[in-house]
Amino acid sequence: MAYKFFEEYNQEVTGKMKQSFQDILVGVGENPEREGIVKTPERAAKAMQFLTQGYEMDAEKILKKAMFSEDYDEMVVVKDIELYSLCEHHMLPFFGKAHIAYIPNGKIVGLSKLPRVVDVFARRLQVQERLTHDILECLNNTLQPQGVAVVIEAVHMCMMMRGVQKQNSATTTSGFRGQFKEIETRNEFLKLISSDLK
Repeated sequence: MAYKFFEEYNQEVTGKMKQSFQDILVGVGENPEREGIVKTPERAAKAMQFLTQGYEMDAEKILKKAMFSEDYDEMVVVKDIELYSLCEHHMLPFFGKAHIAYIPNGKIVGLSKLPRVVDVFARRLQVQERLTHDILECLNNTLQPQGVAVVIEAVHMCMMMRGVQKQNSATTTSGFRGQFKEIETRNEFLKLISSDLK
């Protein structure tokens, strides 16, 4: 990411996680004193704090800091927003892209805030269905637009590395509110996110 949500790790949490990761290493048959992994518990603890920092963030506040009055009532689309999250069932990554659109109702929001909202909810233990819903409801409730749409396309390591071990499957989830419930508006959005605009 081009920005950082926080500068310092919570040392108390890091210490607890470090011990847990050390126990995991012992549990899988590793020697936690081996040179190559002696610092792994601390690194893993800091990585986990980074990957779950969304619990400490407030997406509504992020949006409200960059909302502006504007007489614009056409569709605003931000597509191909990279996202990385952890499946809450196996704590394995899933990653892909989010596509967001909204139709302003007297208020617009700084475009960079939409990817930040995605990150707030993605940086938590998630399922893709709830992630889609969380983003959709946050934008709808905070911006109160004429309509909002969210589509997420992702691949899940819990399907690729374990279980059914299907490497070529992807999951798409979507949510629509307001004017995007209308077929014509929804189709315009879906066409825009599937096209390669030059």
